[in-house]
Amino acid sequence: MSDSILAGKRRRPLEAFLLAAVYGAAGLSVFLLLSIIGYVFFRGFRHLSFRFFTTVTSALRGTVGIAGNLVNTLYMIVITLSIAIPVGVGGAIYLNEYAGKGKLVRLIEFATETLAGIPSVVFGLFGMVFFGDVLGLGYSILNGALTLTLMVLPLIVKNTQEALRTTPDSYRNAALGMGATRWYMIRTVLLPSAMPGILTGAILAAGRIVGESAALLFTAGSARLLPKLTGSLGRNLEKLGQKVLEPGGTLTLELYLQTENGEYGTAFGIGCVLLIIALLTNLLLKRAAHKIHDT
Repeated sequence: MSDSILAGKRRRPLEAFLLAAVYGAAGLSVFLLLSIIGYVFFRGFRHLSFRFFTTVTSALRGTVGIAGNLVNTLYMIVITLSIAIPVGVGGAIYLNEYAGKGKLVRLIEFATETLAGIPSVVFGLFGMVFFGDVLGLGYSILNGALTLTLMVLPLIVKNTQEALRTTPDSYRNAALGMGATRWYMIRTVLLPSAMPGILTGAILAAGRIVGESAALLFTAGSARLLPKLTGSLGRNLEKLGQKVLEPGGTLTLELYLQTENGEYGTAFGIGCVLLIIALLTNLLLKRAAHKIHDT
């Protein structure tokens, strides 16, 4: 009914112009996005093959592959999110549900917003000095993951705070009125209701982890080696655990190195893989958010 009434009204020239500008901006954004994706796939898809995914780049063997970089990227995503999500969500719960509105909260929120605006190179320098030299981690995947944790924490904290703030106060009052403790109310009422927003923060964090290169160049190194899995299961698990203390270059670092060497075809192939990983990550997390919201 309301749509038909609005459709029947004559638009003023200024309204028509603004509406056309909005549609034009939206169309331009979609066009640019599809153009970038299309161009990257046009230049790089021909370089994707089974050998490309299962070998490592080696001048001695004459091979070009991203297997080691792919494994390092997965290590980086899993370790970083495993640390950042509990800390970020816990910090947001404290700020939103326990701390109130004092000066300390305002100071923490200001620090969080400041962290979000610091260039990644600065994070890389800090990680190299503190995690690498002071804590003795050197160039390693763990060093890179800890540095990335500092970078993505503001995203997770702010998204979780906004998700908690959009949860109606009636949910809180109803749970507390029935005799539930504050923590029980948060665990069983607020967190399930805010889970889509929390997962949105995780999606943004995963995207930044996959796309980061400057900070990792200072902290994780650029090694492409795969862990050699031989012998018993226990020994293989030990090698996989030791891998986090070894240097490891991610896909974005390999893309940067291939571009520096003039291997643009390989670089565009890696770009295709990065786009596919970002797309799959977004789809999986959004599907999980819808399932949680529906239940």
